Amino acid sequence: MKRRTLPTAAAFATAAALLLTACGGGDDSAAGSDQIAGAGQESAQPSKSAEPAAPQQDKPDGVDVSLPADMNLVFDWDRPEDKNEAAAMDDAANFFRAIYRGVDKRSAKEAAVATYSTGAGLHYAQTQVNAWIDGGWTATGTLRHYNASTRSTENGTSVEVAFCADSSKFFGKEVKTGKVLTTEPSIDDFDYYKIIMIKLPTSESLWQASKVFVETKAAKCQ
Repeated sequence: MKRRTLPTAAAFATAAALLLTACGGGDDSAAGSDQIAGAGQESAQPSKSAEPAAPQQDKPDGVDVSLPADMNLVFDWDRPEDKNEAAAMDDAANFFRAIYRGVDKRSAKEAAVATYSTGAGLHYAQTQVNAWIDGGWTATGTLRHYNASTRSTENGTSVEVAFCADSSKFFGKEVKTGKVLTTEPSIDDFDYYKIIMIKLPTSESLWQASKVFVETKAAKCQ
């Protein structure tokens, strides 16, 4: 059996009503809208990509998001030209690093989780971490994120970061035995995320995930 990446089956059922507007079947209610779900009005077109994404830092914002060598999160995307959207995209990546750091450290109260998420986003992150802990799993392999786009509210305080994730080379591993849980690649390995990032009012650069929308079995990500 392969341990699925976010959203896990158990956590999905727990958090669906609060966190997910749609999942599966290619039906994402935010996809056909010109508004960021839960964030007000935004620009109609995604910003153009300009420069490659910054390399992973172990301590962005002074918070440790480092992961073990066998837990590889790849963000195969370009940073937008817009400064706020670029910062929001960077911290969306840190949000996922924070979750898997929590998985590795066996704690949903990791400082990185609280730093890069708030509200429903924090609840989502903690639910995911606890599902891995309760199952007795950690993770190993490569989880790739790609085909990213961003769009902002007019006031620039909220940014939607949308992207695909491929977990076909990313597996659960039993903590007690070290056994890696694998299956054959399938549509189950592909998810499409929309993360609503909001700027922390007391910081010049920190953005936090406030809402998480997921389409599982996302054929458009294959």
